[in-house]
Amino acid sequence: MQQAPTIELDGSSGEGGGQILRSALTLSMITGQPFRIRHIRANRPKPGLMRQHLMAVRAAAAVCSADVTHAEVGSTELTFVPRAIQGGVYEFTIGTAGSATLVLQTLLPALLYADVPSVVRVSGGTHNPKAPPAHFIDRAYLRLLRAMGAQVEFELKRFGFYPNGGGELCAAVWPSPGLRQLELVERGTLRAAHAEAYVAALPLAIAQRELECLRKELDWRTDALQAHPLSNDQGPGNALLIMLESEHVTEVFSAVGEKRVRAEAVAGGAILEAQRYLASGAAVGEHLGDQLMLPLALAGGGRYTIDHVSAHAITNAEVIAQFLPVTVTFEAGEQRSLCTIASASE
Repeated sequence: MQQAPTIELDGSSGEGGGQILRSALTLSMITGQPFRIRHIRANRPKPGLMRQHLMAVRAAAAVCSADVTHAEVGSTELTFVPRAIQGGVYEFTIGTAGSATLVLQTLLPALLYADVPSVVRVSGGTHNPKAPPAHFIDRAYLRLLRAMGAQVEFELKRFGFYPNGGGELCAAVWPSPGLRQLELVERGTLRAAHAEAYVAALPLAIAQRELECLRKELDWRTDALQAHPLSNDQGPGNALLIMLESEHVTEVFSAVGEKRVRAEAVAGGAILEAQRYLASGAAVGEHLGDQLMLPLALAGGGRYTIDHVSAHAITNAEVIAQFLPVTVTFEAGEQRSLCTIASASE
């Protein structure tokens, strides 16, 4: 059987981050198309592969027995030649607080195309700045994947924060290759809204101050706010999560505490994201919209309204179009934009 031609990717294009590599890994596994990427994470303060990106590469290679070159920390180029996706039991340890959710998200869509069910455990950071928290995967992302026909179960076994990591995620994935297209123009009636703040090896008062900010800014009742102390061995760390469950979609907005950043400032970022989303009337927020793009492309099409189209989303759309015969377009409105994924032949 003749090997498909190698797709050439420039890791410095667009927003120039790790998502270019992760999307390419997922799509390469599914389509069987090899790729070469140069200038990996060129637009980041520390270019090249970091531990979490390297683990995503190694995990993808393990799932499809890929041939890989230059898979090492700091590498700015990589080639990836996949073989058939194989289900089974997999366990990956990042070894730092690097995002376990991003590694898991690289594998999840591919394992829908495996020959048998899979169980995947990933250890590392579960609640990181600039990465989807475990609660986002569980309540927002997987709700939409299941609506498209995917059968996935997820469990957060242990929290992991920077710098110690040590968190653990587990997912069970059943083969579900025939994803259904999805139309999410409206989010529907808001059914539930609540927030949770977690602290480990830190004063519970930090979580309580964050939730008090939410109560004031969003005018929520106190019974919709929950502060959770975690065991000290899961910290130190702090995460704030705002959950908005609507008729057709659940959104999760989050913030992670950092040293010398006041609880009020941590809460402020998540509150602003939630307020922007609520005011826009869009079905999904910026991050969920970005993550929904790839599964809809695998389904052959779909559309959704989004509160903000980022450079990250545009770059992701360009990578997807290199592997799949689809087009991704964005139509700007007054408060929200419409993202449409369609077959390139239409």
